[in-house]
Amino acid sequence: MQAASRESYKIAAERLEEYVRGAEPSAVAATADELLSVAAVLRREPRLRRALSDPARSGTDRAGLLGDVLRGQIGAGALDLLAVLVSGRWSTPSELLDGVERLGVEALLAGSDKAGELGEVEDELFRFGQVVSGSPELSNALSDPTAPVARRATLVDQLLVGKARPVTGYLVGVALSGFGGRSLTGALTRLVEMVADRRDRQVAYVTVAAPLTDEEERRLGARLSAMYGREVSVKQTVAPEVLGGVSVRVGSDLYDGTVLRRLNETRNALAKR
Repeated sequence: MQAASRESYKIAAERLEEYVRGAEPSAVAATADELLSVAAVLRREPRLRRALSDPARSGTDRAGLLGDVLRGQIGAGALDLLAVLVSGRWSTPSELLDGVERLGVEALLAGSDKAGELGEVEDELFRFGQVVSGSPELSNALSDPTAPVARRATLVDQLLVGKARPVTGYLVGVALSGFGGRSLTGALTRLVEMVADRRDRQVAYVTVAAPLTDEEERRLGARLSAMYGREVSVKQTVAPEVLGGVSVRVGSDLYDGTVLRRLNETRNALAKR
């Protein structure tokens, strides 16, 4: 987001936190569902997106238009949050859409947090992403832009039934719709990081040739937490092709100590002689 949009989103996100503190988890979840439903409408209706982000209209006018369109169709909590959003300045209509969608996800995570299940949701999202990445056939089926989202969501439901919490399945559905304009795998990764951030944690993506033991994972997490001054969630990917060692990515930082990396460096050095 550009600066103006970021500031508008920040104000709405602060209002969301105020709302969450005084609401029951079920009410927060219902508000999240309404926000995400409105995001789906905005995705289908570009003229409405443009009208609600039109800089030629005052924020009061845009909020009034929003009320005219949605009053009676969504609850007061969602309507208030959306009014705060559209009252702000948005650099582009697409950034308003991103803001509504992101606020809906944050509300969903807040409700899950209040219900005490956010840690499990983080792990379930990551594991589902691993399953998708490890199966080209499944990845193609879920990412197929010619297949309706509802049909792909049905496949997700079949895969996750009895294996994940409902909120995890909901978030995967958000990813299927291209959360923030991302690919499915990119959206799942972003959602994992948003869950971790709400838990005040950083995500470390760790690639190893063989699974780390619980103690090795604990020690690695402790070292990374000391480096970054924040709790770290270690997410392992087992890739035998790296041969040995460990690769760790935290944000834009990459620490690659794998045997494969050293072999490639040696091969490149020899090729230059």
